[in-house]
Amino acid sequence: PSFFLYLGVGEFLVCMKVTLLLVWLKVFLFLPGWPQLGHAQRLGPPELVLLQTAFWGQRHVVHIKVKKNFCPKLPSVHLRRQGCSPGRPTFVQDDCYYSGYVEGTQRMLQTNDIVYEIEPKRFSTAFEHLIYKLDNEETNFSYFQCGLTDEKIAGQLKIQESINSTLMQSDYTGWWTHHYFLEVAVVIDYSRYLHHDGNLSMVQKEAYLILNGVSDMFKPMDLELRFKGMEVWTKRSLITIENHLVTLKNFCKWKRRGLQNRLPHDIAHFFLKKKFGKAFGLAYDTQACIIRFSCSIETFHDEGIPFYSYIVAHDVGHNLGIHHDTKTCQCGAPRCVMFTKVEVSTKFSNCSYADYWNIGRRRSCLYNTPKPQTVIRVPRCGNSVVEPGEECDCGSLETCNTDPCCQLNCTMTAGVNCAFGLCCHNCMFSQSGTLCRQVANECDLPEWCNGTTNQCPDDVYVQNGASCTGGGYCYGRRCNQRDEHCRQIFGKEAKDADMNCYRAINTRGDRFGNCGITETSYIRCSMADSLCGRIQCENVKEIPVMSDHITLHWTKFENNTCWGTDYHLGIRIADIGAVNDGTKCGPENICIRRRCVSYSTVPRNCSPQLCSLRGVCNNRQHCHCNYGWGPPVCQEKGRGGSVDSGPAPDLRFSIWSEILIFILCLH
Repeated sequence: PSFFLYLGVGEFLVCMKVTLLLVWLKVFLFLPGWPQLGHAQRLGPPELVLLQTAFWGQRHVVHIKVKKNFCPKLPSVHLRRQGCSPGRPTFVQDDCYYSGYVEGTQRMLQTNDIVYEIEPKRFSTAFEHLIYKLDNEETNFSYFQCGLTDEKIAGQLKIQESINSTLMQSDYTGWWTHHYFLEVAVVIDYSRYLHHDGNLSMVQKEAYLILNGVSDMFKPMDLELRFKGMEVWTKRSLITIENHLVTLKNFCKWKRRGLQNRLPHDIAHFFLKKKFGKAFGLAYDTQACIIRFSCSIETFHDEGIPFYSYIVAHDVGHNLGIHHDTKTCQCGAPRCVMFTKVEVSTKFSNCSYADYWNIGRRRSCLYNTPKPQTVIRVPRCGNSVVEPGEECDCGSLETCNTDPCCQLNCTMTAGVNCAFGLCCHNCMFSQSGTLCRQVANECDLPEWCNGTTNQCPDDVYVQNGASCTGGGYCYGRRCNQRDEHCRQIFGKEAKDADMNCYRAINTRGDRFGNCGITETSYIRCSMADSLCGRIQCENVKEIPVMSDHITLHWTKFENNTCWGTDYHLGIRIADIGAVNDGTKCGPENICIRRRCVSYSTVPRNCSPQLCSLRGVCNNRQHCHCNYGWGPPVCQEKGRGGSVDSGPAPDLRFSIWSEILIFILCLH
């Protein structure tokens, strides 16, 4: 059987306690109960864990891993006091959210069709946990239903049409994607703040657990929820709260006036505690990404995190245009997430997938890949990352025991110079002139150690615009030449295609031929820029093995045969088919950002003449001298290199050393 462990995440079922079992859980090697079969080699919370336990006569093994990038590095909580500006941010610990297990919080363990709830025993000093077997039949929420009825959906559409809302965002023609992002903001009403006795940490924790669960419910759709942050009202409610319809309208109106600017988001949800009759939540249908209506409200009491996550997931579905299930909808469970009546589920039906594909994925903001942001982390010794205040960090107990340079407390062993770095060898600084970074290609430059530090100098390379093999130009540390680009994709026989291929394909403005992509469309190349769109090749003798979701195209017209690749934002890898910056597009022209521009526009403040014709210019506009001449301008005798490369070695000494070794070997 397969096993799943859920921490306020994943496949939640409403908590129905039938049988009680007290078990001893063990997470780390020094805790009793759950034997840990394996984990990542690091101290602190592991990223990958295998756990085993036995209850109800069976042994269970659970595979779990940490959930990354759930909370970005930004203020997660804004305190609203009497309507004033956002207050102090609070810290969010990032290592408490797993797709599976996390120490000391509620989670679900599902083995086939049997589900258990696991929660820590309060005030236990021995890491004791309680396990309950859950039974759906004993708790019935079918009296309650979604507040968004078919009649209300029809009414919403009329209102939205009357103010010219964009009900359907434009889509890439012929584009399918496989990964989307939805950025969610949460506002916590004063009523829920009071529900937790004014304990901001508990309010914050509840919100994270809810969104963590919702995130896992949408994961099978390849929709990644990003929690942008939340605002907590700690003095009073800032909107009038009446019935659910009025409350939704008031919240949407309030969030448009300020929250959108303070905390940019794709959808915003309002958590409160109030009886709304049969309704637990209400959302505007198909309005994600549209500021005026991208909102929802949910009311909670004491139903539990699994129930809360289900309600929010249901309303997020409505935000995305996923409608209620009908009798023909199936998900492999008695009820699915978008069922009209409230019956907790974690699976979306085939109908929901169809709605998401046809409507939800057309929301333009879902195309936007969030900018890489550092996840909030607690600096700690033992995570294999050298942080402020640490001399080194050898990681786990096992790796530290084999590290002669660094100790378990993140200090260096007595008598050593260093514990890491490209210029650290056997715990000592490498000698001056030791090569620490080799040349990668003809457009790269070497770096050497200086003998006084463990760090290799910064990586420098030949100045952009310098000539290289095949009539190409160096740009961004590589020689950009069309024939070589084709060989890298289609093999050694391939070569650059005829100009007619570029003109015919790159002016189409589709995923096979374009000069870039905006949020909603492909950019057609002008005739002048067609050589800077997507690479077109010919003489292809072999079909390469490509990464998933990459499509090759073959086009034949007149006497021309054109080969190329596609690209769309759903592909989460580098675009191998875009013409590289620095590629020649005319006698005196070069491609920069998909445009064919004059070669003279490439900034170059250094020239071979400045280097006395005895070296090349690097990307910092300094001379890198040939051996025999020294920096800065290669006029005086020296060993070569630049002011950026570190001291070059004495090649004469190196040659004589090699000769001496050769003679000794002969003897």
